[in-house]
Amino acid sequence: MRLSPLTFLLAIIALAAATIVCSIVGYTTAYSFSVGSVQTFDQQPVFDGFLRAQPTPTLPPTAVVQSALATANATSEPTTIAEIVPTPTLDPLADIPEITDPRRITILILGIDQRAGETGSFRSDTMILVSIDPARKTAGVLSIPRDLWVTIPGYQSGRINTANELGDAYGFPGGGPALAAATVELNLGIEIDNYVRVNFDVFTQVVNTLAPDGIEVCPTEPIDDPKYPDAGYGTISVHFDAGCQRLDATHLLQYARTRATRGADFDRARRQQEVLSAFREEVLSAGGLANIIGQIPTLWEQVSSNVTTNLSLNEILSLAQLAQDIPRSNITFGVIDNLYVDLAQTNTGDQVLLPRQTSMNFLLQQVFNPQGDLSLSDLRARAEAENAEIVVFNNTDVAGLAGQTRDWLTSRGVPVANVGNTATPNSAPTVVRDYGGKVWTARYLAALLGLPPDRVQPGADGATTADVMVVAGPDIQSLLAGN
Repeated sequence: MRLSPLTFLLAIIALAAATIVCSIVGYTTAYSFSVGSVQTFDQQPVFDGFLRAQPTPTLPPTAVVQSALATANATSEPTTIAEIVPTPTLDPLADIPEITDPRRITILILGIDQRAGETGSFRSDTMILVSIDPARKTAGVLSIPRDLWVTIPGYQSGRINTANELGDAYGFPGGGPALAAATVELNLGIEIDNYVRVNFDVFTQVVNTLAPDGIEVCPTEPIDDPKYPDAGYGTISVHFDAGCQRLDATHLLQYARTRATRGADFDRARRQQEVLSAFREEVLSAGGLANIIGQIPTLWEQVSSNVTTNLSLNEILSLAQLAQDIPRSNITFGVIDNLYVDLAQTNTGDQVLLPRQTSMNFLLQQVFNPQGDLSLSDLRARAEAENAEIVVFNNTDVAGLAGQTRDWLTSRGVPVANVGNTATPNSAPTVVRDYGGKVWTARYLAALLGLPPDRVQPGADGATTADVMVVAGPDIQSLLAGN
């Protein structure tokens, strides 16, 4: 028997919202981190909105269920939701339409700080951009900080997390998610095809239903948060030990929401991506979409009122199948963090983040269009064409390490203009920083030094006027020793 569209719709909403495109919403408290000098500027008041056209009606998931129920109720005998969903066949996914269009599909995921029973318009405390390349079977996942100061179409500049609230409050066509998508498009230059918006309840309910034994995550450091927000507007204390551990839905949400680490919002974004990836693997290892079909009626009753999406049925079906075919190694994660923004302050004392456009463009390419594996000779040819000025700085207490690294690079035909020491050595692993937009030189040096791609970073500290800096950490000693 062929599965009904309702079955697939409910299944992929669960899978999409909780695996590829689930978002874990955060809470609004002050944060602190250091990214250099603080800029001050006048905060522009948000215009009260002149785009008051009503959103174009769409067929949300609830309407699909209501339509199915209406059809069922027309029969002589009462029909339950469970009876509407047919019994799965041996191959319940056989009729999913395949995506044949090779063009990239990009989905904006919004998590709103809406608690049970609350109504109105809300800011988006989590924004995750997921872009899928059907032809190459790859995906990029980018976390956008809520305090990013941007231009909001039709309104004056403000925090990016206010776009959803404005869109809902002032009747922007498509509502808050549509205005949030338009804002991301304008400021990041990425065309967005669809959106999914969820709240607190979706995350916990989906995890409870699809992963009742919890999800394994691996904190890299102990986390203590004495002021974690409770179900109302009070606080509780939460703690996580360092190391891998399996967390139930409640503790998993706490782990993803807390900002009680040095990196604050930026660390939280990385934990959210960790949870996203871990949940995806958990569901897929248990059989993926086919395995959750029997749980659809219960799950739908739990989440239907808390999910908003403009995905059509065919897009939902196709994305479900495509998502399961993308290996974990083909998914690239990125966070717009302090490497790509400057800390600024409004005239009212609020802290916001100003994007560094050149650095951010570098990140977008790394996440959404990573270059294939080029040979070392190909990278060298591209680097030589850039004719970059290269320096080496010692980031350890090992005397002479910068000079040793320079000599090693010089012996391999890489000219080094100067050597020096970082202002405050912290013995972090070796990285290559691009200060002058010489991406191929940075990538070539990283490959030559045997560093992974994520060790190439934009130069953001003004430590040099050179184009590229190799920041030598203690790990480079084994390379210099020939190991």
